[in-house]
Amino acid sequence: MTRKFLMTILALTALSCSLAARADEAAIRKNLPARLPDFPTIDEVVSTAMPGLYEVRIGMDVLYTDAEGNWLIEGSLIDTRTRKNLTQERINKLTAIAFKDLPMQNAFSIVRGNGKRQLAVFEDPNCSYCKHFEQDLQKINDITVSVFLIPILGNDSQVKSRQIWCSKDQGKAWQDWMVRDTKPMGNADCDASALQSNMDFARKYRITGTPTLVFADGTRASGALPAQQIEQRLK
Repeated sequence: MTRKFLMTILALTALSCSLAARADEAAIRKNLPARLPDFPTIDEVVSTAMPGLYEVRIGMDVLYTDAEGNWLIEGSLIDTRTRKNLTQERINKLTAIAFKDLPMQNAFSIVRGNGKRQLAVFEDPNCSYCKHFEQDLQKINDITVSVFLIPILGNDSQVKSRQIWCSKDQGKAWQDWMVRDTKPMGNADCDASALQSNMDFARKYRITGTPTLVFADGTRASGALPAQQIEQRLK
């Protein structure tokens, strides 16, 4: 068998697989909405690592189906060989936030030392985990922390967020409350539309808990990471 003939066979095989995948995608896009009238608009259909299983992406939601859309599965796809949650890895990629795309106009910054290292944090002033996190964060130097207020824990969170945002020194008001337990005293009489913008941004990128951390490389972490882990991630 000549090399040229072998390459032709491989090319035809790849073409055949591609055509089959397109046919499967067409069937899925046709059958799911037809059988489920309230089914949302499908953004993407791709094959998965599991033969015969397709990922159906709707926004940032991931479902699974067979080649004809006969079955619909909601849940996590686990690779038992590597013990990886493939669904979570996919969602992490879909919801990744490039640091340059953060709406910094809706945040305030706290600089320690030379401020060369960057960290963005989405927090609620009434979040107890955020308080522990902020107290531990005091141990980290040479960093700029951009704080995005997302008042997700009720009306009092909205009041405190407005008071902090409308303070003359936002960073001081924030740390006074989170670290020193001194309540913010701002009159909340300013343009606080940034708070709603932050809520919308959080909803878009599935930031559902506080604190949520975004590092300069775009990776995310949820929860009050200890200072040691933050140092490792900053490196």
